[in-house]
Amino acid sequence: MKEKIVKTNIIYALLYILVPVLLCALGLLITYFFFHDGGSGAVIFTMGPFLISAIWLIFGGGSIFKQEIKKFEAKLASDGFKRNQTFYGKGKYVAIDLEKGEIALLFFWNPFKAYIIPAGHIENAWVSDGRSGSGIMEGSQRVSFFFIVDGIKIRVDTFTSNQRQRMDSDYILTGISKADMMVKMLAQARANSKEV
Repeated sequence: MKEKIVKTNIIYALLYILVPVLLCALGLLITYFFFHDGGSGAVIFTMGPFLISAIWLIFGGGSIFKQEIKKFEAKLASDGFKRNQTFYGKGKYVAIDLEKGEIALLFFWNPFKAYIIPAGHIENAWVSDGRSGSGIMEGSQRVSFFFIVDGIKIRVDTFTSNQRQRMDSDYILTGISKADMMVKMLAQARANSKEV
């Protein structure tokens, strides 16, 4: 039986978001009941949880994801997985072993569950340049490559920006080049896969 890819662990995602909210609420309750007249205690229990929560939301998930990538890469090396191509996308990790015809996946919102999947399970892979607009307004804010594994669509960004870039800009062209290379590598791994 095939193991289904889960990109988001709902429990992890809820804890990631709700724990800081509960911490801030607890700080406000302590301030209200014990320091309602103000003072340094009120400042500590009001601002402290907010600072801790902000630090957690900005850096916590990224640190966990990076640590899990390191562990996963060590496991891949010990299992003889040869990383011919590795892509560190925002919130996604994709490694390809061309010889074995396998792909390794790890997701930001499910960092404790890594996947090694036969590339023969890839149903389709393509590049999206994110082109929109027309004339002088034509451009893109996001370039990605997509692939479908066992019915699960995975999008990995090779370029993102909060500003629209012209289609001939170096940012877009580099993003397209990276995405195109990854799609070709996935196709090659799929061709080499022993399991379909």
